Amino acid sequence: MDRYRLLGHPVDLAGHVAAHGPVQLPVGRSVEWQQAFIALLRASGLTGRGGGAFPAWAKLALAASAGAGGIVVVNGMESEPASDKDKVLLTRAPHLVLDGAQLLAAACGAEEILVCVPTGRDGIADSLNRALYERAAHRYAPVNEVLVRPPSGFVGGQESALAQWIDRGKARPVFRPDKSTPLRIGRLPTLVQNTETLAHVALIARYGAELFRAQGTEAQPGTCLVTIAGAVSRPGVVEVEWGTPLRDIAQRATPAEPPTALLIGGYGGTWVGPAHFTTGYSHTALAAVGIPVGVGVMVVLGPAACGLVESARIARFLADESSRQCGPCTFGLPAIADDMAHLAAGRADPALLTRLHRRLDQVDGRGACRHPDGAVGMVRSALAVFATDVTAHAQGEPCSLARNPSPLRLPGKVTV
Repeated sequence: MDRYRLLGHPVDLAGHVAAHGPVQLPVGRSVEWQQAFIALLRASGLTGRGGGAFPAWAKLALAASAGAGGIVVVNGMESEPASDKDKVLLTRAPHLVLDGAQLLAAACGAEEILVCVPTGRDGIADSLNRALYERAAHRYAPVNEVLVRPPSGFVGGQESALAQWIDRGKARPVFRPDKSTPLRIGRLPTLVQNTETLAHVALIARYGAELFRAQGTEAQPGTCLVTIAGAVSRPGVVEVEWGTPLRDIAQRATPAEPPTALLIGGYGGTWVGPAHFTTGYSHTALAAVGIPVGVGVMVVLGPAACGLVESARIARFLADESSRQCGPCTFGLPAIADDMAHLAAGRADPALLTRLHRRLDQVDGRGACRHPDGAVGMVRSALAVFATDVTAHAQGEPCSLARNPSPLRLPGKVTV
């Protein structure tokens, strides 16, 4: 293997083993192997690819400290509508993902692996069932691997919501101020990791930390998957090194026209204007200009779309997708979406902007999960990046772009 890559692997088990060799797992419970494996992940610098960027080794060590007999959950929910990373990995490299789950199960003493794919994603489920059948037939999976089908939904992929559904049948996030406490399903210690993190784990275990660290930056090594959507000719999933400039990533999908803005981190992410297009795609570089990476999604906005109109559509979608278990989501997000809809339509009353900023402040940081925070961050960035449009819309000027087709990929019909 000349270069470390997540994409381009054999789909079938025989091809997978021929390309990479069988995954090396300990025989029985081995504290020495566990400690060495955690140290390997620590040396690699691998961080979680689900949006939180928590060090993979630390999350594993926490689960291992809770004792054996637990569960490893493969989070293939892909609740972000603009993302296709889980789909690509689970249909084109399922054994890489499942090997990563087996390695984590061995390291924390888990006795079951649950692979979660939402209802409605039957093509992904069919691919996984074939992979699971192959692994069972060839006795390739020491820890039992089971496909489960939670309901789809934007907050359903949040790890505590996923654990709640498995445990109690309700996909609602749990307020966890102390992340040093292991997640549990019932009384069983539980480790939830997304598909991309697990695929990295499988490759690092085979090829070592140095090959992983040979790409990316010193502070953030490795590669990552980014789904590019919006006003582009070739939307899809690309693999890039951390630190790649934002505009270079956008060019991989061939924008139809020069982008006017980029939405980084999915629909709960942050709008970025042309002044920051040369910023490197990494947590360190983006944080320096006040932009969180979020999930691996980039939505390209072109000159044929109005940023405020599209942001209003996203705000409405995020309000509709809340679990409605706390005030910021139940009351705050719909109110913010209403204000954004009025602003986008040029129907702003004199107090709208003041009211909108007050509501953003009232919602920020007060939810049971980060869902309302993501909505607030997206709206705030839209008001800043599209400031000229905000002024025009607030004055009631008609928007010539409002009736153009939306470049966003939103489920159902989201109107503003």
